[in-house]
Amino acid sequence: MNTLLSYKSALTHPVFNIIQEAAAELNLECYVIGGFVRDHLLQRDSKKDIDIVAIGSGIDLALAVSKRIKNQPKVQVFKNYGTAMLRYDDIDVEFVGARKESYHFESRNPVVEDGTLEDDQKRRDFTINALALSLNKENFGDLIDPFDGVKDLNNKIIRTPLDPDITYSDDPLRMMRAIRFASQLDFEIEKDSLEAITRNHERISIISGERIVDELNKIILSKTPSLGFIHLYKTGLLDILLPELTALNQVEEIEGHSHKNNFYHSLEVLDNISKNTENLWLRWAALLHDIGKAPTKRFQKKQGWTFHGHEFVGGKMVKKIFTRLHMPLNQKMKYVQKIVTLSSRPIVLSQEEATDSAVRRLVFDAGEDVEDLMTLCEADITTKNPNKFKKYHNNFKNVRKKIVEVEARDHVRKFQPPVTGEEIMELFQLPPSREIGTLKEAIKEAILEGVIPNEYQAAYDFMLEKAKKMGLTPPLK
Repeated sequence: MNTLLSYKSALTHPVFNIIQEAAAELNLECYVIGGFVRDHLLQRDSKKDIDIVAIGSGIDLALAVSKRIKNQPKVQVFKNYGTAMLRYDDIDVEFVGARKESYHFESRNPVVEDGTLEDDQKRRDFTINALALSLNKENFGDLIDPFDGVKDLNNKIIRTPLDPDITYSDDPLRMMRAIRFASQLDFEIEKDSLEAITRNHERISIISGERIVDELNKIILSKTPSLGFIHLYKTGLLDILLPELTALNQVEEIEGHSHKNNFYHSLEVLDNISKNTENLWLRWAALLHDIGKAPTKRFQKKQGWTFHGHEFVGGKMVKKIFTRLHMPLNQKMKYVQKIVTLSSRPIVLSQEEATDSAVRRLVFDAGEDVEDLMTLCEADITTKNPNKFKKYHNNFKNVRKKIVEVEARDHVRKFQPPVTGEEIMELFQLPPSREIGTLKEAIKEAILEGVIPNEYQAAYDFMLEKAKKMGLTPPLK
């Protein structure tokens, strides 16, 4: 990376001149700091937010800036934190007064005092996030880099400005952030820093599930998520956060029979699927698709190692994980559960001649998520044998083709019974009852098995015949 970049080129947006003028009026020094500067030096698309540090009141500066902008955007003030934020031209600009911090051991909430720019840079998590550009008239665009952050950017290193044991113990979430940045940027975590994370990993227990999941999601959404998860595993963090996943990191051998390491396999599947989708919840499903294998693992002399029912067990485990980590217990969780529970179905179909009825049932059960399910199953092919790899992918192409053919003919993806329960109740003059449920289920099964087409008249005639066998006849009019 060229370290002779013109740093003024980072400050072409009109908001920076507005901030400079407002700060001069208040007789304050101010700087843009953190991720915006880092991403500019990396020549990386910057996220749409800017952090401004003022030597004085950040809140006063935010209010003064708002007054200078047409339509005067609303300033959100957070007095407890001494921060303020406004939105301008689709950019979130956050203002804070320079400060120094001290921590109590049992909390990540600091005791805050006013400080200098150097104090503020010292409290930052990593050297690459402590970089600041001056917004002051006399040295506009000058880089302030007291901890060799530019050098660490060049060397692709994650390092803390201060003693890493202090940095990580003070705010244990920084351990997750270090791993997240290493995963997102493909950087190495400096040796002392990595060892400090390992020493302090149990401190993560004071962090809320929501904050942890926010970092986990960013790791999962990185280009090669396995980089982050291997760091989480080696430092001991993953044992605390996702013990269901680390339980897969074992290979046993009995009587010459062994099984694959399902932990590293799961990470490989996650990496594979990340090449084909940005869907966070599908990536979660890829990560968790085999978690049911640890509790269902059995050895049988004739069959060797088995994992019977691991998909169903895994699906149930998903809810426990989401609950423990304070993740959303809504349709997102149900989606992950569904994909995990169905994760082996297309694989079974691809290994044999897929019948129309089996494909209909798969499409019926997966519904609108059948394409995502197929994407996961293709990512699940991790064999290193090129012939097998090609064969399995061709098999899945055949299953996909069959899905298209069956769906075009039978329309079961958004299945609605051709004959409704209300119609059956009215015909036989019955209230909601077991008989009505039995008839509806019989119609559905007949369509899925291919006994009748998914059409009204065929379903109606079938229903009358089934009802007759059950002793039900429509009353005479």
